[in-house]
Amino acid sequence: MLTQIIDKAKKHFANKLPFVLYRKPNSTIVNAGFQSTSTVFNVHTFDEKGFVFAPFNSDSPVILLKFEEFLQQPYDSINIDSKKEKGNSSSIKEKDTHIELVKKAISKIEDKKIEKVVVSRKIELSCTKDPFLLFTSLIQKYSSAFCYLWYHPKVGMWLGATPEILLKLENKRLTTMSLAGTKPYIKDKDVVWGTKEIEEQNLVTQYITKQLEDKVDKLLYSKVESIRAGNLWHLRTKLTAEIKNESLKSILQILHPTPAVCGMPKKETRFFILKEEDYNREYYTGYLGELNFKQENLRTTRRKNTENNVYRSIKTISELYVNLRCMQLKNEKAFIYVGGGITKDSDPEKEWKETVNKSKTMLSILNTI
Repeated sequence: MLTQIIDKAKKHFANKLPFVLYRKPNSTIVNAGFQSTSTVFNVHTFDEKGFVFAPFNSDSPVILLKFEEFLQQPYDSINIDSKKEKGNSSSIKEKDTHIELVKKAISKIEDKKIEKVVVSRKIELSCTKDPFLLFTSLIQKYSSAFCYLWYHPKVGMWLGATPEILLKLENKRLTTMSLAGTKPYIKDKDVVWGTKEIEEQNLVTQYITKQLEDKVDKLLYSKVESIRAGNLWHLRTKLTAEIKNESLKSILQILHPTPAVCGMPKKETRFFILKEEDYNREYYTGYLGELNFKQENLRTTRRKNTENNVYRSIKTISELYVNLRCMQLKNEKAFIYVGGGITKDSDPEKEWKETVNKSKTMLSILNTI
C-alpha cells in the first residue's frame, strides 16, 4: 500500500506545501516529490531539474517543483468502495454552446483559414471528496495512463490520467507520438475507424514530421495502431529520432501545443481557441512530468577481473506528458476538461458526444467513490 507516501503528502497539503504524486504507464511504482517551501519556481532555460507543470498557453509561465525529498513506493491492489456510476450532468445550454463552437470551427476550416482545430469545454461539479482517494482510484482504474495528483498552494490542485506522452528525451534520443481520433470502447467489439478519425490522425503525424525534420536525424515511425485508454480508443503513431544540436527548449517550442490539442496551423488555431472558447484552459492541454532527471545504468562484463567488470553511465532523462483527461479541484468543486479535434468531416452532434465520452474518464472516478 501507499501509506508512507500518502501520509507525507497529506501533511504537505495541510501545511500548504507543494507536492506531486504520479505513476507512469504500466508501472506499479508510485513516485512522490516534495518541495519544502511555497515558493513558485518557473522554468526558463529547460536546463533546470524538477517536475514541470506547463499551461496550454505557451506565453504563460511554466511551473517547476524543486524536490527536497523524492520517494518511491510500490503498490499492488487498492480497495475502493464502489458506487454505481452516474451519468454526465451537462445541461442543454452547455450542449448548445459547444455545438455552436464546433460550427464556428468548421466554418473556419471551410474558409481555408485553418486545417484542423481542437475545441474544448469545462464541466463544473460539486466535489468534497478526498483528493488522495481520487488519486488511488485513478491508478487502480487506469493502469496504462500517466496518473498524477499535483498541488501548489499558489497555483492549485490538479489530477488526471493522460494517455499521451509529449516527449521522452534520453540524452539525445527523442520519442514522441501522434495521438488523434477517438471512438468509444465497446466490450467484445473491434473498433472501426472512419475517414474523419484516420485523416485527423494522419494530419497530426504529418505536422509533427514537418516540424521536426530539420531538427533531427534518423526519424522513424511505428505503424498506426489502435490503443485503448479507459473507455476510449485512439489512433497512435510513435516517432523516434536523434536530435541534432537543438536544445530541449527549442524542441518543446516546436511540439507544444501539438495539433492533437491545438490544431493546424498552430498560430491561427491557438488564436481561435483563446478568442472563441468561453473559458481559460489553464493547465488543461499543457504538459507535465520529469525534467532532467538523472538515471544511473550499470553494465557488467564477463571479464574475470571483478575490479573492472562494472561500468557506470549516467543518462539525463526528461519525460513529459500532455495534460489530458484531467480535472482541477477548487473550492469544493471539480472542473473537468474535455475537447476534440474538428476537421472538415466533423459532425457537431458527434463532436458533442465525443466530449461526453471523454468526460467519463474523470466522472467515473468522482462517481465511484
